[in-house]
Amino acid sequence: MSLCEHALSLFRSAVGTVRPAPMLKKAVKLQGDGCPQLLVKGRAFPVKRDLYLVGFGKAVLGMAAAAEEILGDHLIRGIINVPLGIQESLQRAGMQEMLLKPRSKIQVIEGAKNNLPDPEALKGAVAIQELARGLTADDLLLVLISGGGSALLPAPIPPILLKEKEKLTKMLASRGAAIQELNIVRKTLSLLKGGGLARLAYPAQVVSLILSDVIGDPLDIIASGPTVASSHSVQDCLQILAKYNLLHNLPKSVETVLSSSPTKPTASEDYSHVCNIIIGSNTLALDEAKRQAEGLGYATLILSAAICGEVSCVAALYCQLIQLVCLGFASLGEGPLGDEVRRNLLQLAAELEIPGLNLAEFLQALQGLGRERPVCILAGGETTVQLQGTGKGGRNQELALRVGLGLHRAQATETGSFLGRCEIVFLSGGTDGQDGPTEAAGAFCSPELVDEALQEGLDVEAFLSNNDSYTFFSQFQGGHHLLVTGLTGTNVMDIQAILIGATERS
Repeated sequence: MSLCEHALSLFRSAVGTVRPAPMLKKAVKLQGDGCPQLLVKGRAFPVKRDLYLVGFGKAVLGMAAAAEEILGDHLIRGIINVPLGIQESLQRAGMQEMLLKPRSKIQVIEGAKNNLPDPEALKGAVAIQELARGLTADDLLLVLISGGGSALLPAPIPPILLKEKEKLTKMLASRGAAIQELNIVRKTLSLLKGGGLARLAYPAQVVSLILSDVIGDPLDIIASGPTVASSHSVQDCLQILAKYNLLHNLPKSVETVLSSSPTKPTASEDYSHVCNIIIGSNTLALDEAKRQAEGLGYATLILSAAICGEVSCVAALYCQLIQLVCLGFASLGEGPLGDEVRRNLLQLAAELEIPGLNLAEFLQALQGLGRERPVCILAGGETTVQLQGTGKGGRNQELALRVGLGLHRAQATETGSFLGRCEIVFLSGGTDGQDGPTEAAGAFCSPELVDEALQEGLDVEAFLSNNDSYTFFSQFQGGHHLLVTGLTGTNVMDIQAILIGATERS
């Protein structure tokens, strides 16, 4: 198998481990008939009377189908809110296992067109609210949550209307409010977000199974934390509105709600009936890819599951990292060149401020790998792209092309010839199977690919400045370097794999 085939197989195994059905079956079991228990990752929850299910998010349809199979007749009723058109897309893609069976006890409501709250999503949120409100102390509510859940669970506190809440959010966004600030305002004005769903379901036992699409897996941020105590108060919301000069520009209904809400966040003891469990995340996907890579004979390290920042800076970090590995293969890692690359790496890491990354420790581990085996470096997270052009692409395809070009340039310098002694493949892909408005999940790239493109007269730089990476990869070599998986039915952000082997001549 070639390096490209290895990279593809690592990506597929990483995504496979966080696909709804295998992920749920690994985490959830139902045990015993007399007094049945729901076992979630080794924790036991007695099913005293009735078991209900609600869910919201982009991956929830597949999660619900798997959950219904596990729960069988114990499930009394369920309601899930999923993106508009998802059942048809999965049907077309032949992904029957992600769809509910005929005569399912789970009602499916599709809404949130273009990932924005709408009347359909509101209808679903109201149905979920009614179900939660009617539960007793002997009931168990299983809540399925994935990314995209926030738009699918709009429930403004009366008398606020959905369009008023949306208008306020848009005004904040247009004045430059950060996503965290938008979430605080949304949670404060919602019946269900910020722990609202858990409070409504009291005194029933609430068990939330969460598929995380947020760096660091913060429970109160994923889908705006409907089953997690909010760490923010009305005071925080008022401060944000004041910061963006909106305090005197609020709809009457919003003023009414803010003036009558409790000023302190709810104490955490109100949530003793709730258990939140992350069953899928970028970290779990990377762990599986690492296991596979080691099985293929690679010396493997995980850099981070929290890679974030502007795509050109992240590409520069990866280029320097690849150069350091190649210097090691050429026995030049300890010289002045190696020192310079290490300095560049530490500076880039400081600029990117990747949460929890201890680069010095990682570089030490890298040094200890030896030169006997090919090297695999894995990472995950979510980069950002500053759109300047009108081309077609996505952050993963752009990242792959930038790394390829960066390595090609480094190789062309006086001191870069050592890169020619290694075979290098870089892959970046979105675990949901969709990168930007394209049918590709991402792309593979190598310095050789960029060499060939330049020889054929393609201006790689021009493609990048037009944010046109998809057109580049699809025009070149029949699109073989595009990573096309189709919709996967899951989402734990993006995954990158760097594969490096010494060539025969080194």
